[in-house]
Amino acid sequence: MTSEIVPTKIQGPMNTARIAELLTPFFGDPDGQRLGDNDLADISTYIDLLLRWNARINLTAVRDHAQIVTRHFGESFFAARHLFPERSQAKRSADSAHQISLADVGSGAGFPGTPIKLWAREISLTLFESNQKKAVFLREVSRALRLSDVNVENARAEKATAASFDIATLRAVERFSDTLLIAANLVRPRGRLALLISSSQVGLAKSTLTYFRWLDPSPIPMSDSRLLLIGTKEPR
Repeated sequence: MTSEIVPTKIQGPMNTARIAELLTPFFGDPDGQRLGDNDLADISTYIDLLLRWNARINLTAVRDHAQIVTRHFGESFFAARHLFPERSQAKRSADSAHQISLADVGSGAGFPGTPIKLWAREISLTLFESNQKKAVFLREVSRALRLSDVNVENARAEKATAASFDIATLRAVERFSDTLLIAANLVRPRGRLALLISSSQVGLAKSTLTYFRWLDPSPIPMSDSRLLLIGTKEPR
C-alpha cells in the first residue's frame, strides 16, 4: 500500500492589521515611524509568495503566517529601524548623488535584505544567493512588490568586488566564521556590518573582526537569545 502525499495547505493572504499588530514589538518607540498601508500590503503579498514557493523548494521551515511575520519580518525590520531610525535617512542627500548600497549575504528567502528595502526604499539592494531556485524566487518577489534598484546575484558573495557596499547584512547562514569574513570584506571603510545572530556568536564576531567598532548588541524582541550586532569598519 502506497502512502498518499498530502500537498501543503496554502493559507490565504494575511490581514494587514494583524501583520501590523505582530510587528509592533519590533519597532520599539510607540511614537516612532511605522509601516504604511502599502508596506503592509506588500508584506502580505510576500508571505503569500513565500508559502506558495515553499511548497516546491525549501525556503523556510516556518509555515505559520504569524511565525513568519515575527521570526522573519520582525527580525528584519528590527535591523532596518536600527540602520535607518528615520526612513528619510536612506534617501540620497541633497548635495550628493551617492545612493546607499546594501549587500545581503546568503539571502535565502530574502531576509533581512528585502524587508530592509521595504523600509528604506531609496537604497540600492544586492541579494547574494548561490542557489539558483532561491535566486529565481528573490527576483519574483522584487517583481511582485515593484521594487526598483534590486540586484539578485546568483553567485557567491566572495566573488564580488571588495569594499563596494555601504552596508552588509548577515543572518542564518552556514559556515558562519567564513561567511562573516566574506561579508566584512564587502563593506567600505566607515561602512556598517549588521549581524542577526545568536548570543553565542557575538564573541566570535568581535574577536574575528577586530577592525570593526562595535555597538552594544541589541536583544531582538520575542527571542531569548537572538541579537542584532552592528559594527562600523575602521579605515586600515
